[in-house]
Amino acid sequence: MGIEDDFYATIKLVSGEEIFARVAASEEEDRTVLLLSSPITIGEIKNRMGVIGYKVEPWLKTTKDDLFVITMDKVLTISETTDMEMINLYQRFVRDSVRDDNPVASSKLSREMGLLGNIDETKKKLEKLFKSS
Repeated sequence: MGIEDDFYATIKLVSGEEIFARVAASEEEDRTVLLLSSPITIGEIKNRMGVIGYKVEPWLKTTKDDLFVITMDKVLTISETTDMEMINLYQRFVRDSVRDDNPVASSKLSREMGLLGNIDETKKKLEKLFKSS
């Protein structure tokens, strides 16, 4: 079993999905598999004027795993990229998702962030507003 150097690539699966990831190819017995690190999907955000931005999301949204194995029979095509804008977008997403998963790295709530109160006080304020309207 040998693992090749990793690289960034866009992968089109036979299912029609298009994903971007850091990829390493590995020989397993008599077949080649791809090891995908934190794969993402990218969608265009459009308005009447055309594309105004991009939405980056994890490929699989219901797992915290960051390493996936895909056999080559599931791959339609793969395209290695050296596009630094795309690579930076990917790296920023991975870095931000690690920060979101780490409660120590997340900021703590404070009074400077806005109003803090308990449920009873908030309920009374809302009832008062409702009755006065």
